[in-house]
Amino acid sequence: MSDDRVEFGSLQIASPLYQFITNEVIPNTGIKEEKAWESLQRITDSFTPIAHQLLERREKFQSQINSWVVQHFGKDSSLHDYIQYLIDIGYLLPECRDFHITTEQMDPEVSNIASPQLVVPVKNSRYALNAANARWGSLYAALYRSDVIITKKDAKDPDQGSARELKVIEFGTNFLDETFPLESSTHREVAAYSINDQELVCKLQNGGASVLCNRDQFVGYRGEPGSPSGILLKNHGLHVEIVIDNEQSASAGNSAVVKDILVEAALTNIQDFEDSVSAVDAEDKVGVYSNWLGLMKGDLSEKIIKNGKEILRRLVPDRQYISKSGQEIFLPSRSLMFARVVGLHMFTDVVLTEYGEEIPEIILDSYMATLIAIQNLAGGWEHVNSRQGNIYIVVPKLHGPEEVAFVVKLFEQIEEALGLKQNTIKLGLMNEERRTSLNLKQCIYEARSRIFFINTGFLDRTGDEIHTLMKVGPMAAKNTMKNQRWFQAYEDHNVVTGLKCGFKGKAQIGKGMWTAPDEMSQMLDEKIVQLQSGANCAWVPSPSAAVLHALHYHQVDVSKRQEELINAEPIPIEQLVAPPLLVDKENISDKDIQKELDNNIQGILGYVVHWITQGVGCSKVLDINGTALMEDRATLRISSQHVANWLHHGVCNLQQVDDSLKRMAIVVDQQNIHDPNYYPMTKNLKNNIAFKTARELIIKGLEQSNGYTEAILHKGRKSFKQRGCENRNTLSLFYDLDSNYTPRFVSH
Repeated sequence: MSDDRVEFGSLQIASPLYQFITNEVIPNTGIKEEKAWESLQRITDSFTPIAHQLLERREKFQSQINSWVVQHFGKDSSLHDYIQYLIDIGYLLPECRDFHITTEQMDPEVSNIASPQLVVPVKNSRYALNAANARWGSLYAALYRSDVIITKKDAKDPDQGSARELKVIEFGTNFLDETFPLESSTHREVAAYSINDQELVCKLQNGGASVLCNRDQFVGYRGEPGSPSGILLKNHGLHVEIVIDNEQSASAGNSAVVKDILVEAALTNIQDFEDSVSAVDAEDKVGVYSNWLGLMKGDLSEKIIKNGKEILRRLVPDRQYISKSGQEIFLPSRSLMFARVVGLHMFTDVVLTEYGEEIPEIILDSYMATLIAIQNLAGGWEHVNSRQGNIYIVVPKLHGPEEVAFVVKLFEQIEEALGLKQNTIKLGLMNEERRTSLNLKQCIYEARSRIFFINTGFLDRTGDEIHTLMKVGPMAAKNTMKNQRWFQAYEDHNVVTGLKCGFKGKAQIGKGMWTAPDEMSQMLDEKIVQLQSGANCAWVPSPSAAVLHALHYHQVDVSKRQEELINAEPIPIEQLVAPPLLVDKENISDKDIQKELDNNIQGILGYVVHWITQGVGCSKVLDINGTALMEDRATLRISSQHVANWLHHGVCNLQQVDDSLKRMAIVVDQQNIHDPNYYPMTKNLKNNIAFKTARELIIKGLEQSNGYTEAILHKGRKSFKQRGCENRNTLSLFYDLDSNYTPRFVSH
């Protein structure tokens, strides 16, 4: 044993990780310490060589595609010839036979109920807790603090109460009328709610009474039948509680006042070990694993100061109601948690082989995420995650069915080593790499007995599209690229394939993130299309956004929509592989080139400076126009690859790139001028690690495997930490997921 590492068999384990797992994790698993470490050693020895072989195959595919497109694409060949070449080299595989997934014993939040989904960095305990507690949220609070509600006085005083409250109440009442309509009146006219003979009775202000059009929507209540404090309703599988303030209503001379409307929102969430996390060493990894442990044990807590008072944030207990038949019922208060591990391409020095080589981080993450989650399966804790006894692990950035098969075998070995029943570990597949999306049916087939999720990671998918087709020609501008047919074909293909493989009623078909966290009005206008396309979950950036997006799931019956799409025609392969090229390179104006360069480079710098100097893996970064956007490694991959592509094809030159980097560094520094923990780049551009890292991501973009950014980012972050520059009290710029503030509302 050395000061820094502990040797166990063929492994050299960083001491902080060894101590944490040995002292805090293993004792509660029922697994002997020696067996736990021996199992990791055996699995690592077995799977590391296979991981290297799979990555070598990726590189071979890329080299073959590069060679062919340079010689043939657009010259003496057609799109059909290109497709045939992809088939000849094994990149594009023959479609497998029809089948349905056989995943069993699923939690209903995954299999049967459509809802929003949160993705948060598990490394930040505050955000991890907020996401876990985001199953229920206040509609009034989400409306009050968003741009959905606009009043004339907002320009002078955005917190002006009365006018804004009235608008919020009006919106909430309209939601109740649309979702839970009454037979002969509206909720606006209700003076009192009561329960009589197992039915919700609505006493009206005119002295009459009404009931729900659909009486089955009434589920239960809180308080007394004649004067309930809460009414529990249900629509499309999602609950809504009308919160009644009886004290206020009495003082106002009314029989009932709706104080708030609570909606069931993010039924599932992804606790992310990957794209939204900056974890480059043993200290960081222990922080990630420690918070996951706290979530699984249910004892994670975080002290925060709110309005001058110290608040201890913890996981919330289940909600208690009385059913309409008078029985006590409990509903989950916490969102079902998934762990997203890192991809196959990443390696870590937190554990080394006996030869001092880094091991695949996916092996370490998958093993540790499962070992820690055993705590929750064992019982004895107040907060149960999966009531069906599952461990949900989402795996990103896989390239094709061979790599999916690798993960399935890895999960099988982990289950066997830790004494778990087969298929306890459920696999969520991120459909975000080109070869996976083109061979999606075959990928699903490899994981058919444990798959619970496919999701279109449109950001990484675009980054991989640019890198794979780097040599074909200059890519279209980013906004244009998203509007081309290949992109919609990719999104549609995900839904159609999932449905044909039997996902309906068994697993999630997901859609990507709403990346503008302050633009909630726009989100309400646009994000509903993801449900209309047949997806039964979609990502949101905050609990408030989850509450607002949940309204879409009351408007659209996703199950019915999936039934309508189940026999949809397959997406033609020609649409999936057509390159999103710049239409006319010669006629693009200098102004448009500069605008695209500045937009990309400003985003790169804005994200990288926080990643390197503050260790923030996901930031709410102002774009070049001052609009706050969610940025993570996926958006960084797109921007850096896009500039590298234009540089490679001569749309711009290195001098233009360097000039833009210098000008945008000034912009980014100015945008962060009020952050006391920000490290300005322009004080010393020549030696600034963040600035140099951003430039390297562009200049070396072609040589980065699949265009990934991790290798360069990790090098820069480690260099920054080694210089002792890190401020340990750095405040994260990740979008604040705090959803505790609830204004008091009284109807007028």
